Amino acid sequence: MKNTRITRRQFVQGTATAAAALSCPLYVPARLLGKQSPSNTLRMAAIGTGRMGHGDMTECQIRGLEPGVNAHIVAVCDLDSRRAKHAKQQLESTYAKKAPDIRTPEITIWGDYRELLARDDIDGVTISTPDHWHALLAVAAAEAGKAIYLQKPLTYTIGEGKQLVAAVRKHGVIFQTGSQQRSDKHFRRGCEYVRNGRIGKLHTIRVVLPPDSGTGTASPMEVPSNLNYAMWMGPTAEQPYTEHRVHPQADFSRPGWLQIETYSRGMITGWGAHMFDIAQWGHGSDNTGPIEIEATGEFPDRGLFNVHTNFKATAKYADGVEIHAETGGPAGVHFDGDAGSIFVSRGKAISNPASILEQPLADSEQTLYRSSNHMRNYLECIRSGHDTVCPVEVGHRSNTICVMAHIAMKLGRKLRWDPKTERFIGDESANAMLDYDHRKPWTIGKTA
Repeated sequence: MKNTRITRRQFVQGTATAAAALSCPLYVPARLLGKQSPSNTLRMAAIGTGRMGHGDMTECQIRGLEPGVNAHIVAVCDLDSRRAKHAKQQLESTYAKKAPDIRTPEITIWGDYRELLARDDIDGVTISTPDHWHALLAVAAAEAGKAIYLQKPLTYTIGEGKQLVAAVRKHGVIFQTGSQQRSDKHFRRGCEYVRNGRIGKLHTIRVVLPPDSGTGTASPMEVPSNLNYAMWMGPTAEQPYTEHRVHPQADFSRPGWLQIETYSRGMITGWGAHMFDIAQWGHGSDNTGPIEIEATGEFPDRGLFNVHTNFKATAKYADGVEIHAETGGPAGVHFDGDAGSIFVSRGKAISNPASILEQPLADSEQTLYRSSNHMRNYLECIRSGHDTVCPVEVGHRSNTICVMAHIAMKLGRKLRWDPKTERFIGDESANAMLDYDHRKPWTIGKTA
């Protein structure tokens, strides 16, 4: 039996959504084609330059300077003008230090993503904003023909996720979900050993996530002159401004919106998007999901902060494999089989017995898509036109489990799910929670 290498492109071609993708090849900027394409510079932009956005922007800049990549950030966009100016300064300083032999690209600042996306000379973007903005920005970027690196969780709702998948494939753009654990050798190796039956028949997956904590203050404050708060609220209902609702003005510490349900569902999607993604990868279910789920969550009075703290959830796949998820530590994923177990977390993979991971894979065994760096993989795929290690369908399916768990927490009952139709079975109350009415004009798709 010859070696079978599973790539993300092979996976996508095996899914229903790929049927449309096959008739619409992934978009490669025309100016990158031809004899001199390797020497042409990818022109990138960063949308969102806060805590996570600053990190993604910096990673894109550094990887873009590596041999064989040749990508420069030429624009930044943020609703906080102070953060946008800081991002521009940081980029210019890094280019001067890291690449003194190249001409520092002109970096422009934008306060409205629509104006940035209208530029024909932008090849791709990183999007690192609050969760409630993910879908709108990414769909708009797809419609503009831009490659997209989108922070996890993919979208705030499952309905938004379905629309984003459709938009990405319709316009044939490169897409990378910011689930960087797919580019970590420990997570990949653990999943390869599970997929090859090294722990015997897989029967249980255990996901552990950290809890949220702290209290938010809701006292109204004057909106800072450097923040476009009216636009920041986007599709959500208007609320009085307070710093805990948005982000700190003094530094880049963890923002309060991460613990407010209007903008985020808490750790179940924050860290859950990472760990359920690995659970799906190891189980081999990137194109589907569980068929039932139940969950409980604690929602103590913490002032403005109202996402869950501790939680427990249990889901089951059609093949009988169960997922048990809860708060605790260390964060990671346990794969349990009838002949052993593997635990993967950031920086390590451990097996019981230890001999499981001590034996290398045979040439006849499966290997998974190998990416040594998540951002570099994204940039390389813009040039090649190949799917990334974590394309839009994968990010959507992983996030779907997270959102399903949150809905189950809220309803307090077992829910049955159809992975094909992506709807709950016989439960219209649950289906009503698959999306929400977005405040105009911030509806999915092109705005008026």
